[in-house]
Amino acid sequence: MPDSPFLDVRQATKSFGATRVLDGVDLAVKRGEFVSLLGPSGCGKTTLLRLIAGLASADSGNFELDGQEIARLPPHRRDVGVVFQSYALFPHLTVSENIAFGLKAKGAPPGEITATVRQFLGLVHMESMADRSVRALSGGQQQRVAVARALAVKPKLLLLDEPFSALDRKLRETMQIELRRLLRELAITAIFVTHDQDEALIMSDRIAVMNRGRIEQFATPEAIYARPATPFALEFVGLSTRIAGTVTTYDDAGFVTVETPQGPLRAKGRFAVGSPVLLGIRPECIRFGEGGGENRIAPVLTDIVFQGARVQAHFESQSDLPILIETSTGLPSELAAGMPVPLSFAVEDTLAYPAEVAR
Repeated sequence: MPDSPFLDVRQATKSFGATRVLDGVDLAVKRGEFVSLLGPSGCGKTTLLRLIAGLASADSGNFELDGQEIARLPPHRRDVGVVFQSYALFPHLTVSENIAFGLKAKGAPPGEITATVRQFLGLVHMESMADRSVRALSGGQQQRVAVARALAVKPKLLLLDEPFSALDRKLRETMQIELRRLLRELAITAIFVTHDQDEALIMSDRIAVMNRGRIEQFATPEAIYARPATPFALEFVGLSTRIAGTVTTYDDAGFVTVETPQGPLRAKGRFAVGSPVLLGIRPECIRFGEGGGENRIAPVLTDIVFQGARVQAHFESQSDLPILIETSTGLPSELAAGMPVPLSFAVEDTLAYPAEVAR
């Protein structure tokens, strides 16, 4: 069926001893899509990747790739390529020999091997290094060879386990764009494991935000950032101002008034009067002064952080939840630590969550 997922994982579970690492995970990936599994260490993202690759066995669940059940197939019969965090290149082989390795293992004709190796050397811009030992390559060059080797066998699905973690920031950013270009050029379906939110936002068609063995939200980067489904997604993806309070009124239009340490604030949501809630506002939605929206607070400024193109202002909070504003247009010149600063933000930009599930 045309609308069927290309990769369809249903109710995947995995435990190590008494620890449940995956707790009934569903993941449906479209053909040609680039999906990131994003979450902190220990959330289950690498375990899920290993189950899809066949490098570990699920306790239960269904795994279908291109309409075929793969859970009982060995890794070499799943038609899945894997790029590991360590790259796992063969140090005694040259760049070309590493790329050719999988093709030789599959028994491809010599002419096809030569042509394919040449093609992927060009795609990863490594033509001049074809005969060089991989031990003589930089980290970024090794990463390119690892990707080329995985793609040379033309897998149905490419899995990448934090392949940029060992690279410096500038090279990592370059490789993110290059890999995204390459995969789209080849129309490859890919799943990418990362704990770096910026990396996931830059590279992904959709992001699966994982926490404690579950997927809390699976959506486009824009949707996850603008409308995080849970307090964890709000906290883990991007910065936010978070203010706890108690609902005092609820109207028929679907808005609540929340009493907070910063005063009464309004948000869209359906909560009973008396419910504890957590309000969340992205820092760029907050404006200096009282003209930026119906919600107004006046917290005390504690610090200003210069970040090149952007500036952050941090404010005193009556709890351990942060209050901050971020701007690319600069801060008012009269600001000084210790002074109360009027801030405002729109009711439509104020997100509300049940406080009992807040982290």
